[in-house]
Amino acid sequence: MRPGDVLPVRMLVSSVVAIARAIRVPLTVDVEGGYSDDPAAVEGTVARIVEAGAAGINIEDGGASPDLLCLKIERARRAGQHFGIDLFVNARTDVYLRGLAPEGNRAEEVLSRAALYRNAGASGLFVPGLREPNEIKAVAADAGLPLNVMAWPGLPTAGELAQLGVRRLSAGSGIAQALWGKAAALAGDFLKTGRSDPLGEGAMSYGDINALFGRR
Repeated sequence: MRPGDVLPVRMLVSSVVAIARAIRVPLTVDVEGGYSDDPAAVEGTVARIVEAGAAGINIEDGGASPDLLCLKIERARRAGQHFGIDLFVNARTDVYLRGLAPEGNRAEEVLSRAALYRNAGASGLFVPGLREPNEIKAVAADAGLPLNVMAWPGLPTAGELAQLGVRRLSAGSGIAQALWGKAAALAGDFLKTGRSDPLGEGAMSYGDINALFGRR
């Protein structure tokens, strides 16, 4: 198991159940590296996710061998077939995120992995950290899979990304990180100065918050 695959699967499954019950659109779930380096165990985990209500997954190579992710993709698709669904498998490659190839060779490495993941049954390609327009255009044109990129400093706008061939833009952890940063700054200021006014700036009302939790 790779570093990062630490969320207890039971907690992930319970979260999927709760989300699937509250939404009316297809749900895709980030399963990181599948929470195991054993493809059979990954199949079992994905089966639980699908049974809980997921229509798709993100699954990543991280720093592991691309061949291992290929085996996981194959087993993930098998898990979907067990429940009679064509599971959308968004294969994430961390070539850019982890610097798994020298600068200048990363797009080529991504395309090499994309071919493997496509042949293994991937439905899409997710490349966090990819942000240079020429490289985005090259990957989108030659990957043979719909390209998903992640919000990143310096990334072109959504409209520009669409022109470059990107099919999906993910916020990733960006919104959550921004919220935690804002919360830390507000708490720090409040403890230091005792000022109340900053706490009300841009705050959502109780009514609006309750309405969000009350949606079915």
